[in-house]
Amino acid sequence: MKHWILALSCAMLLAACGAARSAPPQPGAAGGKLNVVAVETFLADIAQNVAGDRLKVIALLPIGLDVHGFEPAPTDLAEVASSNVLIISGTGLEDFLDKMIRNVGGKRLIVEASAGLQPRAMQPGEAPSDHEQGDPHFWLDPVKVITYVQNIRDGLSEADPAGAATYAANADAYIKKLNDLDGWIKEQVKAIPQQNRMLVTNHESLGYFADRYDFAIVGTILASVSSTASPSAQELAQLVTHIKATGVKAIFLETGTNPQLANQIAQDTGVKVVPDLYTHSVSKGGPAPTYIDMMKYNTTVIVNALR
Repeated sequence: MKHWILALSCAMLLAACGAARSAPPQPGAAGGKLNVVAVETFLADIAQNVAGDRLKVIALLPIGLDVHGFEPAPTDLAEVASSNVLIISGTGLEDFLDKMIRNVGGKRLIVEASAGLQPRAMQPGEAPSDHEQGDPHFWLDPVKVITYVQNIRDGLSEADPAGAATYAANADAYIKKLNDLDGWIKEQVKAIPQQNRMLVTNHESLGYFADRYDFAIVGTILASVSSTASPSAQELAQLVTHIKATGVKAIFLETGTNPQLANQIAQDTGVKVVPDLYTHSVSKGGPAPTYIDMMKYNTTVIVNALR
């Protein structure tokens, strides 16, 4: 879903940020390249594959930062204020954006990459989601990312009609890579015995991955799609009991997660803690510098822990 948003306070914001800027070029207009901003680093990488050499896509969030805990700085507001196209994952993931866009003003095309995707239904044994719009972590299923690519292609083509053929060709090429990635993950997961395909994670993030590749979500330390929630003592005790009953082999944490609660649960249950999944950000160099690398790395870590 795409829509143009018009507000009024851009000049005041830029003055407050201490940076005098001329008005950004209008989307689709000749004589200036579009300023394209994607909120998350993985989303910027996906969008860059669609944009190719025609446009540069900037990530709003720095590498390694979880969107759930993001607090925009003045420089972030200025980045959004100067954008012609803002790409979001959507489904309520970026809950800070409404206020931010009202504050920065200006006119830009907002592309919701997940538009058209339906949030997953909770499976038997899973806790109900606390997120009003449902689980927003669609990108952890690469087949659903095809919808992201199509929405980004359409959005860039609307903002820059002269580049539509380029964006279409780039999108087709990247969709092929996503289908190849899906096949690769399926082959890797075959190494895990069916009885071991059980996941415990820090928060509710791997549901779409689990649905696609035949895992069961046994539980989460934080009963929330947000990594900033806090569990009660009763919830932790229930999770310990459930882990013991099911024979789960590992607890998976995202990079940057405080491992204290996971280590406590591990001591009580005897399972291992795997602390290095990349779910909300690519890495700076290292094992997961792109979205596809991120998914391959996570799959390898999961397979090695559960096989």
